[in-house]
Amino acid sequence: MSTKEPIINCHTHIFTGDHVPPYLAKKFVPPPFHLLLPLRPIVAFFRWWYKGPAATRYTAWYKKLERMYTRIAAFFTSLYPLNIIAGYYIFFFSFFILYNLVMPVFPPDKSWLSAMIHKMNIFMSPAFPVIENKWIRIILLVIVFVNFETIRNFIFFVAKMLWKALGKLPGKQTKEMFSRYLNIGRYAFHKEQSTIFSKLRAQYPGGTGFVILPMDMDYMEAGNSTTPYRYQMERLAVLKHSHAGILYPFVFADPRRFVNIKKENRSHPGDKPYFQWHVEEDKVVLDDCFLKQYIEDFGFSGIKIYPALGYYPFDERLLPLWKYAADNKIPVLTHCIRGTIFYRGEKKKEWNEHPVFKQAMGVKDDPDNDGYQDDEQLENRDAAAYEPLVLPQSKNVDFSVNFTHPLNYLCLLEEELLRKIIMNVKDPALNLDLKNLFGYNGPDKPMSRDLHELKICMGHFGGEDEWKRYFEKDRDNYSSQLSKYPAHGISFLKTVSNKPSPGKPEQVWKFTDWYSIICSMILQYPNVYADISYILHGDAEILPLLKQTLQNPGLREKVLYGTDFFVVRNHKSDKNMLADMMGGLTVEDFDQIARTNPAKYLKSAFS
Repeated sequence: MSTKEPIINCHTHIFTGDHVPPYLAKKFVPPPFHLLLPLRPIVAFFRWWYKGPAATRYTAWYKKLERMYTRIAAFFTSLYPLNIIAGYYIFFFSFFILYNLVMPVFPPDKSWLSAMIHKMNIFMSPAFPVIENKWIRIILLVIVFVNFETIRNFIFFVAKMLWKALGKLPGKQTKEMFSRYLNIGRYAFHKEQSTIFSKLRAQYPGGTGFVILPMDMDYMEAGNSTTPYRYQMERLAVLKHSHAGILYPFVFADPRRFVNIKKENRSHPGDKPYFQWHVEEDKVVLDDCFLKQYIEDFGFSGIKIYPALGYYPFDERLLPLWKYAADNKIPVLTHCIRGTIFYRGEKKKEWNEHPVFKQAMGVKDDPDNDGYQDDEQLENRDAAAYEPLVLPQSKNVDFSVNFTHPLNYLCLLEEELLRKIIMNVKDPALNLDLKNLFGYNGPDKPMSRDLHELKICMGHFGGEDEWKRYFEKDRDNYSSQLSKYPAHGISFLKTVSNKPSPGKPEQVWKFTDWYSIICSMILQYPNVYADISYILHGDAEILPLLKQTLQNPGLREKVLYGTDFFVVRNHKSDKNMLADMMGGLTVEDFDQIARTNPAKYLKSAFS
């Protein structure tokens, strides 16, 4: 009987609250009120709670009180039906105490519900004792809340109805931010990554492997984390050493850390530079630097990037690292979904236009009246009538998507687009080095070397909203390309008749769902993958599309199992998502994405 490869979860996090900047509320609430919602007190509260009040249940005195409480509760239960009458009395008494406390927030003239409660309060008030002291009323409420679950649940229900009636519920993005705060409080309150990892590992069969993705958020303009990034990595290296064979940590690459000496030396003034390199025989060789130490010496398995923090994946400072990764088959994993972790600073002027893609300015009539130009119309357009693609978004949550958009990776994988970046390198210190590295021969001649075989995984597969958007795009020309051409998908730079189409990326960028884009890239490039992290918790309609995706032979070998632990915990636990996948997919399909594909993806020159 053959032995299966172990399960590998290709997308997990175990960073702590000390690794997260304090002002995640920035850009969600107006300045300077984000300063009133720092993360650190929340982490401190959870640490206090779990080490203090939550731990009292294990003490002897708590168990004695619990025994006494049980006896008292049993006595009152035996008093039926007097206990029912007393219960109703306590309920209405406590309910109207609460109402009188919050009445200034919910005046009776604001909704029919508050008006009705106000009339009931007047009618029933003679039956209840008068308690003038506000603090005594609050103490009584706390006692009732702790001891009467039915009363507690009903009061919460009514309070929620009142809140909704006044239209005070926060927006979707704000609720997502508070969910993220809750997750950080739920797991990241632990001081050690090893503790969080133990919570993850306990949910999987023995021998399961985990790709651990650190986070370097020092440059997102939300304040500095309590613990510098290098300390996070030092502890992760120790954890890898003690869990050899099941831990596959990645190292984070933010191009701003490559050159920012002040933040670079915030942890250890005498540390090695983060990234230094030279060329030997047309290949990038790392000098004695942080990335070399972690990838080659410590055996870290890959490189993580998070463009939503404020940079493009084709940033010129990253290009030699991508050449090094391509030369050595080192896997790269990128964040490719909309989310609540993004750049919190002000939008820069140069971000108003895309550095590579163009948009047509002399647009001809649209005879189909469908809002975009199809391949035939694009063929007839004057190629001279193009200017840089405008990116008009002004809010951070919106313009950060421009960094995360999957079409950006064409600028690395397509030699024609990469050549434009090399041609326009701004840093004088990098200009000649990059031209020599890639064998640049001029704007109209192919370069000698490119990044066509860069091994890169699109984390989160674009997101469940883009999977749903794929279903809705039944009239979209490009979203239908996966069905028309299942071996190739969307042709990004040429028309179906294989003619150059410089305006096509604009159409795909603006109108095409990310699921179709990512699938097409997987089909066309040998080392492009996507993991299903974060979308596993989604609606029932996600699983059928995953099954359909795995029926395509070109996609089947490039989909990776991942859960995004612990970020997704506000939706489902990891053991829940694992059960969903093992129960929802065939054994062969599950083994393909959770065993076979991850092992192939993680294979590099150093493993």
